[in-house]
Amino acid sequence: MKNKRVDKVQNKRLAPMGLRAFFKLAESWDLSVEQQMVLLGRPSRSTFYNWRAGKISGVPHDTLSRLSQLMAIHHSLHTLFDDDDQATNWIFQPNAQLAGQSALNRLLEGEVMDLHVVRTYLDGMAQIQ
Repeated sequence: MKNKRVDKVQNKRLAPMGLRAFFKLAESWDLSVEQQMVLLGRPSRSTFYNWRAGKISGVPHDTLSRLSQLMAIHHSLHTLFDDDDQATNWIFQPNAQLAGQSALNRLLEGEVMDLHVVRTYLDGMAQIQ
C-alpha cells in the first residue's frame, strides 16, 4: 500500500512541473481553453485558471496520470520527428491507425485511455524506427 504522505509530497513537487510543461505544450499545439480542460480531466474553470496562473497546491491523481501521458506523447513525437513543426503537424493529421481521426481528436475524447492509446501507438512507431 502506498504511503499517502509520500504521495502528497510527490504531487506537490510534480504537479507544478507537469502543469508548466503542459501549458507550454498546449500553446505550441494552439489548444483552446476548452481543449486544455478536457486533456487535464475537466477541472473546474477556477481550478484551471489557478493552475495556469501557477497557483498549484497539488492535482488529482487522474490529472497527474494525464500529464504523464501527455509528456510521454510529446517526448515520443520529438524522438520520431526531426523538427517541432513535423511533430506538431503529426498531431493534427488524420491517421488510419486511429480510425482515420487525428491524434488530437483521439486525445480530446477525454478519457485517460485515449491518451494511453496515442502514447502506445507512438511508442510502437519509435520501436520500428
